[in-house]
Amino acid sequence: MQISHQKVVTLTYKLTDHTTKEHIEETTHENALTFLYGVGGMIPEFEEKLAGKSAGEHFDFHILAANAYGEQDPQQIAMLPANIFHNEDGKFDDKMFQVGSIVPMSDNEGNQLRGRILEISDEAIKMDFNHPLAGTDLHFSGTILEVRNAEEEELAHGHAHGPHGHQH
Repeated sequence: MQISHQKVVTLTYKLTDHTTKEHIEETTHENALTFLYGVGGMIPEFEEKLAGKSAGEHFDFHILAANAYGEQDPQQIAMLPANIFHNEDGKFDDKMFQVGSIVPMSDNEGNQLRGRILEISDEAIKMDFNHPLAGTDLHFSGTILEVRNAEEEELAHGHAHGPHGHQH
């Protein structure tokens, strides 16, 4: 069976920075990626490059940053008042908030964001709200383990379920 719209795909992959060759992420048979193809849950070009492949086939391709998580956007860098990071006692928790830390936050509309702390001063915290892989050309290599028809429940929910049914 070939990968096509509304098929459930299970695969293993190794993800590296295409430019620097730095290792980013890797799956194994025990923690393989399973997804419902063609419903918008994956990077579109990732799916395009897998189209038509079958179980047992290998893949090896790269995706430019602009077609993955986008380029670094300077407008996603923000200076926030340091006092919003103070605890109940009015003190800054320098163990919890350090340069490089990823901090879950929400905007004025309640949207969930994750920001990486770039700089800390007494008055302000400089945060980067770009996706962690923004600006990174991605290189994927791996193997298709399984391609199957999606079950009705998976199609209704818009995503693949794990090997033992509904898992969310």
